[in-house]
Amino acid sequence: MTGRRTATLRFRVTAAATVAVLAVLGAAATALVLAQRATLTDQLDETLVDRAVAVAGGPPADPARSEDVVITVSPGADGTGTSIADGTMPDGSPARVVSRPAGGSTVVVTGSLEDVQDSVAALRNALLVAVPVTTAVLAVLVWVLAGRVLRPVERIRAEVDRISAGRLDRRVPEPAGAGEIARLAHTMNAMLGRLAGAAERQRRFVADAAHELRTPLARIRTQLEVDRAHPGTADPAATGTAVLAETERLQRLVDDLLLLARSDAEVGGLRDAGPVDLDDVVGEQVRGRPLVDGRAVVPVQVVGDRAQLARAVANLLDNAVRHARERVTVSLAEADGVAVLTVADDGPGIPAAARESVFERFTRLDDARSSDEGGAGLGLAIARDIAVRHGGSLELAGDREPGARFVLTLPRHDDDGARPRRGRAPS
Repeated sequence: MTGRRTATLRFRVTAAATVAVLAVLGAAATALVLAQRATLTDQLDETLVDRAVAVAGGPPADPARSEDVVITVSPGADGTGTSIADGTMPDGSPARVVSRPAGGSTVVVTGSLEDVQDSVAALRNALLVAVPVTTAVLAVLVWVLAGRVLRPVERIRAEVDRISAGRLDRRVPEPAGAGEIARLAHTMNAMLGRLAGAAERQRRFVADAAHELRTPLARIRTQLEVDRAHPGTADPAATGTAVLAETERLQRLVDDLLLLARSDAEVGGLRDAGPVDLDDVVGEQVRGRPLVDGRAVVPVQVVGDRAQLARAVANLLDNAVRHARERVTVSLAEADGVAVLTVADDGPGIPAAARESVFERFTRLDDARSSDEGGAGLGLAIARDIAVRHGGSLELAGDREPGARFVLTLPRHDDDGARPRRGRAPS
């Protein structure tokens, strides 16, 4: 099917070029024939006029007749000037007739158009052969050239046809030069590189998600199997509490995975976007958390989804509390038309080499740490994703030692008609 499409394109290009050449050559041939007819007719008219002038200006002569020209002198003047018109020879063949007054008589010179018609017919017959032959030769040349031009496209198609989901490392051949086909091949290879990267990230994401889901499921199964194997020593209340805790952990993990999946599919947009009092959101998340000092918070309003912003702030605070030794400092300010939320802890800090990797999914700086202590490694990835979808950013500042300082920046809501609002510092 694809081969037929390539042949059809080649045929269409050849057919279009052939029709265009045939139309141009046909129009040129017609114009040439008409031009020759007009030129030869004008030359015949000039010759006949010269003969008429010679006869009219000379002594009276008897009418003369030859095979091509007939000269007659009739009494009476017909008009005051020389006239030229179409006519016929005595044998009925087409001719040109020149009439010129001469004293009291009229000189009429009739010239045959036979030579003109023969010359025009010879040229027409030659063009009727030359135009089709030339068109056919050009059609063959276009067919061959189109095949050579489309040959790299066919190689690219054949290579793409061999690429499968498991062989995204393959690349299409790139022709030499900087032509359109070379750029097409380069663009396709770049696309294949992006697809390979996306497929690798997807495989890693699925593997990491399966690993994270397997851990709480294994714990639940282990506890239930132990109680079943030793019913005499089983503690249903303790088992229920442990299973409930693991189930809640599973639910949080599934919610995080669903949020990331919707974000990747670009369906988790700002469905409930509107003015949000970011200081109120921060106050709600700070309240009740140990070690957190949220007194440096000023009223700032942004545009976004309140639930998603609360999720981002909660993830930043959870991360800070998890790593802090004694204190977590939260500040919210306004600068240059943006809201700047800073969450800093006095923990061990983050190495410079890992300042970007901490925002990747399922990233834990200490692989030996248990999942209970370190979480699933999705909190910061989700927080950055929410910030980006709100038109902001989330970065790890590099000027704090020891500890880590995360800076969340969001566009401020600018409404000149809004009533000034008194904010309250979170407790």
